[in-house]
Amino acid sequence: MRKHIFLFILIVGISLFAFAEKEDLLRIEASLGPKRLSRGQKGKVVLKLTLEEGIFVSPEPSFIIEFSPCEELIIPKSLSNESDLETDILKENGEDHLDLREAIEIPFTVRLMAKRGRHLLEGKIKYFACSKEEGWCLKNTSKFSAVFYIR
Repeated sequence: MRKHIFLFILIVGISLFAFAEKEDLLRIEASLGPKRLSRGQKGKVVLKLTLEEGIFVSPEPSFIIEFSPCEELIIPKSLSNESDLETDILKENGEDHLDLREAIEIPFTVRLMAKRGRHLLEGKIKYFACSKEEGWCLKNTSKFSAVFYIR
């Protein structure tokens, strides 16, 4: 009997885990321009952000973009909406929120000693998402990555 109960609990647990949906409040499409880079060349990281319907991003606490270390690029480790990003703050229904309709562009320079080949730039965005309809706010993190080539 104990084996049957254990087996039932195991099956229910696995099925709940398998069908659990990770909710992405903020989807990030990251790219580097130009795609093929030369040493010493300047470029831009372009982040196109899409929010789930009914969600907005509050400017407080800070909206922060962080990059994982990348030896091939000279790029800021961290940027925030308070000092580094040129994102507008909109007021709608008495709530302040960041205007994320435009892509965010972050300049970088390819290091002179960068290795040739395919590379990966990874990062994450820390933000405070809110739903006016459902009456909640939560601090969240969304990750992104982009592939680039150095000639």
